[in-house]
Amino acid sequence: MVDPVAPTEDGTANAKNHFTKAMEEAKAGAQALAGEYREKITKTTGDWSGEAKSKSGEAKDKANAFAADAKVKATEYANEGKTRTSQAIVGLSKMIDENVALIDDKVGPKYGDYARSASKSMQDAAARLDEKSLDELGEDAKEFVRKSPGLAVGMAVAAGFLFGRLFKKSK
Repeated sequence: MVDPVAPTEDGTANAKNHFTKAMEEAKAGAQALAGEYREKITKTTGDWSGEAKSKSGEAKDKANAFAADAKVKATEYANEGKTRTSQAIVGLSKMIDENVALIDDKVGPKYGDYARSASKSMQDAAARLDEKSLDELGEDAKEFVRKSPGLAVGMAVAAGFLFGRLFKKSK
């Protein structure tokens, strides 16, 4: 009689065969699922990637347009500021010219001559300011800082102090 618990050579081979086939089927199924998953992921990320690139391009275009508009506005404001500064210098020069006779009478002709000289210098400075472009003024400022860094720092500190005093909130 054959023991049902004892493995037979034929039963072991048969079990190994079934096990091998089951493993091969499981591997094939896993590979098929992995392939489908990869395909879905590639399609999804490809869609996302394309959309992200599109949105990125749109944002970059908007930023470039905004930067170009800002540059145009800044140039307009700078030119307007340059014109107003020139006009203010000319106005101050005219005010000095109008009061030169009073200076001559009250303080003396020597000081009147100083006032005339200062007025003439201011008119010349205003004319030079009108003639130069913003780029030329920027280069002049850079050259001034290179030649006299200490004076440039001192002027910046003084200007900062004055602006601070002008805009200081009263308590």
